[in-house]
Amino acid sequence: MILIGLGSNLTTAEYQSSGEILDAAINELKARGVQVIKRSRYYETEPVPKSDQPWYVNAVISVETTLSASELLKLLHEIEQSLGRVRRERWEARIIDLDLLCYNDEIYPDKEKWLKAVSENTYDSIIIPHPRMHLRDFVLIPTTEIAGNWTHPVLKKNINTLRKEQISDGIVRLL
Repeated sequence: MILIGLGSNLTTAEYQSSGEILDAAINELKARGVQVIKRSRYYETEPVPKSDQPWYVNAVISVETTLSASELLKLLHEIEQSLGRVRRERWEARIIDLDLLCYNDEIYPDKEKWLKAVSENTYDSIIIPHPRMHLRDFVLIPTTEIAGNWTHPVLKKNINTLRKEQISDGIVRLL
């Protein structure tokens, strides 16, 4: 299973709502040959870490593709850029954020390096599964909706269990 997290908390002249931006990102993925299998509903979520920036709209989709994980991540960054995202600083407000949450059962670079990167919060290259997905309600709640039985390949827990164990990191409500 390949899961992609989507988020937006800014709009543009072309897209009047964050939901429209997420729709545009999904349509762009489809146009580039990525098959969307399932998609969660949209959720309004509090910024994490908490700040005074606008609330986000988040969702998760499951996809199928012939692209490798690194090729898919590159495509996600291209789509972000085409929709107007400019990367400046971590955790800033953004037009679009597309995160490769998991790529089947792959662990990249490997389990030991994944655990080290996650525990030290130091990573500047591709990390699969996403290093914070198991800590974010805005990821876990929509993922539970479409892939509740998916098991995290490092933590060996399914999404439902991870969700139950998670101490809330912000308000998440269905739009």
